[in-house]
Amino acid sequence: MNLDEYKGVWVFLEHQDGKIVPVSLELLGAGRKLADKRRVPLAGILIGEGVRQLAATAFHYGADTVYLYDDPVFRDYRTESYMRAVIACVEKHKPETILYGATSTGKDLASAVATDLETGLTADTTMLDVDEATGLLEASRPAFGGNIMATILCKKHRPQMATVRPKVMKALPIDTSRKGELIEESIPLREEDIRTKVLKIVRETQTKIRLDEADIIVAGGKGLGSKEGFQLIHRLAEAIGGTVGASRDAVEAGWIDHAHQVGQTGVTVTPKLYVAIGISGAIQHLVGMQNSGLIIAINKDPQAPIFQSCHYGIAGDAFEIVPMLIDAFQVTAGKEVQYGGKI
Repeated sequence: MNLDEYKGVWVFLEHQDGKIVPVSLELLGAGRKLADKRRVPLAGILIGEGVRQLAATAFHYGADTVYLYDDPVFRDYRTESYMRAVIACVEKHKPETILYGATSTGKDLASAVATDLETGLTADTTMLDVDEATGLLEASRPAFGGNIMATILCKKHRPQMATVRPKVMKALPIDTSRKGELIEESIPLREEDIRTKVLKIVRETQTKIRLDEADIIVAGGKGLGSKEGFQLIHRLAEAIGGTVGASRDAVEAGWIDHAHQVGQTGVTVTPKLYVAIGISGAIQHLVGMQNSGLIIAINKDPQAPIFQSCHYGIAGDAFEIVPMLIDAFQVTAGKEVQYGGKI
């Protein structure tokens, strides 16, 4: 493989309900930085039916070029059809790097493309950089249960590929004056050539914990000692209008459902306020909340790693501190004090 033939950074533009999903816009921001460092174009690859108008959004968020596959055969996402389009585009235009959102669609497509192209793929990346001279993508992610950060390189194959979790990168400010080049592509693919068929899409309405959209999160860890002790988190969250989060230890202990888990094996969040109570600060957890606007940590161990990653820290017993905070917030809100500083 002649690596010098491969140039440019691409982002797979996932879309849903007529809009490019937020993680793809975030990746355009990350991709813009990589492309500028390498002095190469940033492109998006857009696949679907009736999606031409979404190319403008990609230009507004940093793309120079959009490769468009717009055909009824791409109406619904299927691994085989989308994979064929991506592979055909790669073989024709030879990108150096491709980024995908670590969604169910992005992870499925990226792994299929990597297998067929016999190239490398780093999953659930949390940090991206590139060697300016060689173009080698430096994709970093937690490893060994979140105890270390591993930087993974793909030295001998192209394109280099990575999936990136939502809310880890930041989208560029929208610039509606930006324009780019739309390149229409096609492949000789018929419906009867595809082995899988989408018969019906059923959307179920159910209550979901949307940690990734919360402005205030109160998260608890194993330092709370028990399921009963974890109720302190619910009380504080209610007092300040926040959403309840948890560390992996708290979830594995059965104190709360996995939907509340923050971290590498849970949800990545970027609230305006993140309160970590009884959480030691393992890398696995930190990568899921380190981009929060304001981080407040409460832990009785003054040497806990969480204090190295917070803006404000309180070293003390949560069962003494948090009830006082609850009382203070309730008084401020004009509510009757219920807990009297005790639990």
